[in-house]
Amino acid sequence: MADRATREALGATLIELVAEGRDDIVVLDADLAKATTTVKFAAAFPERFFDFGIAEQNMIATAAGLAAGGKTPFASSFAVFATGRAYDQVRNSVCYPNLGVKIAATHAGVTVGPDGGSHQMLEDIALMRVLPNMQVLVPADFTAACAAVRIAASTPGPVYVRLGRPAVPALYDAGFDFEMGRAYVLREGTDVTLAACGIMVARALQAAETLSAEGISAEVVDVMCLKPLDDGTIVASALKTGAVVTCEEHSIIGGLGAAVATLLSQTAPMPVELVGVDDVFGTSGEAEELMVHFGLTASHIADAARRAVARTI
Repeated sequence: MADRATREALGATLIELVAEGRDDIVVLDADLAKATTTVKFAAAFPERFFDFGIAEQNMIATAAGLAAGGKTPFASSFAVFATGRAYDQVRNSVCYPNLGVKIAATHAGVTVGPDGGSHQMLEDIALMRVLPNMQVLVPADFTAACAAVRIAASTPGPVYVRLGRPAVPALYDAGFDFEMGRAYVLREGTDVTLAACGIMVARALQAAETLSAEGISAEVVDVMCLKPLDDGTIVASALKTGAVVTCEEHSIIGGLGAAVATLLSQTAPMPVELVGVDDVFGTSGEAEELMVHFGLTASHIADAARRAVARTI
């Protein structure tokens, strides 16, 4: 399968859901429908699509009203706006009353590229994870993103789906049926667990190949659901290998690394290394240049795995 961006799954999957009979689904955007790909939905079902212009707070508040009225609204914008600019509305109008608003945010992380630090959202997972009632999904490829949109549509309560701008490698077969609250072991290993989400899953698999050539057996776990976290799969893998590396295109504060480290500190204390952005804002550059700059490559993951394994000796 060809490389595709996870954001491409949004508009296409929403069209499929309505075509399959989901008359409750409506879509809201904030002047970015072409970039988020909800423009496709707007063309197919214009009576179900609402563009709010550059007014993300109004978009989220209206989505809450639609949810209260029995609709299943998908609200979309860039991650920096959908979670940052509209945070009060997400907290008080969506999560506090536990309404079924689905926030499908695109262009997350440093791979937004030249738009720079103002648009490179590295705090969204932390912001959404901390909210009671919010569920958080970070799919690793196009197929997983399609499954994430589908499960969001059928799951009660608020759901945040984090999507990216660049094309990413295909990891899952067509028809993959994601289960809310599940993590997936993509590669078995015995020496170190590489727990990753989003764009970093493919890089963790690359790192595992490198480590294998050195005699280090790495298990790769796709933690596509960060909340609710699949405690059982993560702890079982960690106990099996004795060392863990978390991999995320997000701040190491409050994201996947923080979630896994907290879990293991309470259940199975062991060496944990965090690969992510270390408490800084992004900067302008091409996507791959920035992944290197911020230490988010397969090579950096392999280095972290070596450190984690060394700490077990």
